[in-house]
Amino acid sequence: MKPSEREAEFIAREEFEKKKRVEEEKHKRLAEEVKRGLKELHFMRCPKCGMELIEIDYKGIKVDKCSECDGIWLDAGELESVAKLEKTGLDKLFSVFGK
Repeated sequence: MKPSEREAEFIAREEFEKKKRVEEEKHKRLAEEVKRGLKELHFMRCPKCGMELIEIDYKGIKVDKCSECDGIWLDAGELESVAKLEKTGLDKLFSVFGK
């Protein structure tokens, strides 16, 4: 018995949706792999020059300083924490990085 035109259309649509889900899952896995690879390549590297970052913990604030260009980098939320420090605390923080 041959399926009707509506049944054939329904079957084709279902098959397309299934293949589309498989492809979306494949793209998701690939994107995660690329993201993981980039993180491994760039983790704790200076965004400016690419050299290693040295992490200093000062009063619960983790400040990253480049070992080459002396750039100072803050993670999300850390700028707000630095802004809350009193002037003397801020001076002490930056004295840690003095040459």
